Amino acid sequence: MSDLPDAKRPSPGFADAKPSNPPGPDARPVGRPGAKGAAARPDVCAVILAAGLSSRMAGPLKPVLPLAGETPLSRLAETFRRAGLTDIIVAGGHRQTEVAAEAGRLDLRFVFNPYYESGMFSTVKAALAAVPETCRRLLLTPADIPLFRPATVARLLDRAEAPDAPPVLYPTFGGERGHPPCLDAALLPAVLAYGGDDGLRAALAPFPQAGVAVPDELILADMDTPADHARLDARAGRLGIPTVAEAEALLAVEAVPPQGLAHARAVAAVAVGLARCLRDAGAALDLELVEAAALLHDVAKGRPKHEQAGGELLFALGFEAAAAIVAAHRDIALPEGAPVTEREIVYLADKFVHGRQLVPVPVRFGQKIDLFAHDPEAVAAITRRRQNALTVLARVEAGLSRPLADILADTGLAWETLP
Repeated sequence: MSDLPDAKRPSPGFADAKPSNPPGPDARPVGRPGAKGAAARPDVCAVILAAGLSSRMAGPLKPVLPLAGETPLSRLAETFRRAGLTDIIVAGGHRQTEVAAEAGRLDLRFVFNPYYESGMFSTVKAALAAVPETCRRLLLTPADIPLFRPATVARLLDRAEAPDAPPVLYPTFGGERGHPPCLDAALLPAVLAYGGDDGLRAALAPFPQAGVAVPDELILADMDTPADHARLDARAGRLGIPTVAEAEALLAVEAVPPQGLAHARAVAAVAVGLARCLRDAGAALDLELVEAAALLHDVAKGRPKHEQAGGELLFALGFEAAAAIVAAHRDIALPEGAPVTEREIVYLADKFVHGRQLVPVPVRFGQKIDLFAHDPEAVAAITRRRQNALTVLARVEAGLSRPLADILADTGLAWETLP
């Protein structure tokens, strides 16, 4: 894959537990639509490069490998379509009949590159030659980087619409280039005319370029070997859950200030401590979901109804499981007999943290009651929320494998000095 921007596999160790509260029909935040509601972009094309030999896969053909019930081609087609693209080209070569059949099943245009064995850039050229004149922008990706999200494509295209956008854009995660790059179609003649030996990167080198930071580490996740395939197959079933690295990246993208970062990390420390002890005692909890959602619970702080706004933001990014938790973190009424889930853990952890310091839950609500003592309606609402929090606290504490005081001490957070 030397012709396209660098790809890097995510580190191994994706959590394999499923969240105990997968979002149901009522978990989608109302208001701003997610990627499924993207407007059509008929002037943008996508190219999926699927002509390689799959030599390191030791037999299976990468573009049509099973991937969590789909194939890389079907996943990429769905990603581009959810971002509003309607013109998608698949460029094939090796075992072209199989690739063409899958492209046909997905209603994608297929282009055959008879020179595929000469390298990826020959396939790039074959695909670019088939791009219609109506295309103003183009996104390219190899078929073996199949899991980047529709929101990543949308962010690239939104940036491309800015007056100061350079003709070459690429997504970045942790400062590293990923896929898919986005090109102004005006560059295609120059790329097609390039006769050097260094591929697309060299062909684009003379033109202005810029990175677009995205909270999507899957822009770096390629699939060259059976081990890669196994890892991405597992990850494909967890796309609604941001990794901790993705959560931190989103906090950076959203420019959360230092005090907000400190609070988010403190809440995450408490939430993980609680969840780990509950899981040790037999609860089915997803620690990765708990930590990521706790880090992101205030990602929209400062906006009206920031809990709902944060849930909508995460839903639009494709993080549906975390969105449901963030949208509910202000107040939860836990019915008798209902299980404690990741949602209640993040909610309770937030109640234990004021700024970056620990505070007893009853004291936290007592402070608010004192603050609004002049407003009987507000005091009644705070009193109700306090009772909800104490109910969740009692249920959580009853299920812990260790004393609550020890768990909080292990976070290393200081207790707030009370007047």
